Amino acid sequence: MKIDRIEVKVIGPQVQRFTWSHDLPEQYTTNTIVRIFTDEGIEGFAGVSNYTSYSYDKYTAETLKHMIPALIGKNPLQRETLWKSLFSRVFPLSPGALAVVDTALWDLLGKVSNLPIYQLLGGARDYIPSYASTPLFKDVPAYLDFVDEMLDQGFKAIKFHCWCIPEKDLELAFAARKKYSASKVAFMLDVENNYDWQSALKVARELEDLEFTWFEAPLMDYDFEGYQKLTSSVDIPVLPSGNWIQDLPSFKRALDLSAWTAARTDITVCGGLTPTRKALALVDAAGMKCEIMSWGNTLVSAANLHLMLGLNHSTYFEQAVPYEPYEYGMKDVIRTQSDGMVRAPKGPGLGFEVDWNLMNEASIFAFDSNSL
Repeated sequence: MKIDRIEVKVIGPQVQRFTWSHDLPEQYTTNTIVRIFTDEGIEGFAGVSNYTSYSYDKYTAETLKHMIPALIGKNPLQRETLWKSLFSRVFPLSPGALAVVDTALWDLLGKVSNLPIYQLLGGARDYIPSYASTPLFKDVPAYLDFVDEMLDQGFKAIKFHCWCIPEKDLELAFAARKKYSASKVAFMLDVENNYDWQSALKVARELEDLEFTWFEAPLMDYDFEGYQKLTSSVDIPVLPSGNWIQDLPSFKRALDLSAWTAARTDITVCGGLTPTRKALALVDAAGMKCEIMSWGNTLVSAANLHLMLGLNHSTYFEQAVPYEPYEYGMKDVIRTQSDGMVRAPKGPGLGFEVDWNLMNEASIFAFDSNSL
């Protein structure tokens, strides 16, 4: 089998936009999709999400222009060899560009094998608890109304993205726990790397008293010393954002230092399923959990879901809500069921079908290997 053509599409639909911090404008969520075609008629595809402040991202696709010519004529089943051939040891490439190619190759392997990716990875389980991962709302009452809505849908855990201002964030945390007991709903707080150490310590202690499940991204991920001090000072689990440590040696160093209570990363940060498997092996060796990110459009969420189901290193699936903006162009979607669980896709590969007509309608940039 050989790769004979590759298509790249940048999808920028006109959907509701959100933000996750007081200092960020509403973000444009871009879906960059790669389709890999072979001489045997089998196709693999995948997508990665990007979030930018003033327009849709084309950087990932522009990077792909310089990668996909090297794939033409190659055996798509040699994923490790192909990933290493694309990885630049001189000038770093966008990990999202590496990730979308690698994941499309895994999707193709699943279709060749007639198995979903999670079973190829190990098939540890068929379902996982989910938490609703909120955007920023205007005030505390809006959050509480949204919590009611999520509980009615079956969620049993909710992560707040909020203002990332300690006093306002604690106001929300106190109000939420006052209304909903820890036995009714698990809460997490994500503050997007915005706090200094003293603020992080203060908020962590309050969240601990409020029985929050974890405290996410109080400091920059690579502030290993700050995280060491914080995790040794409180009992509440403290996690990084998962966005900044993109290489395995640095990731391993953080694990060795016990900088975080649990790790956090995903395929977009690591550069695909192939290297993320290796990161999770390091997590396993360290005796830790890794709460894999799965925020974003359906295709990238699906890839991260397969990791969670295949290798069983995560406690929860991160469900981006409201649903609809992240589901554009999909015939199959991921939704949390009434029992608070997300279940495995049944089809081969990623196991999700795309409405290519809708994707084409929202395409803002496209090319294929024949045009390069």
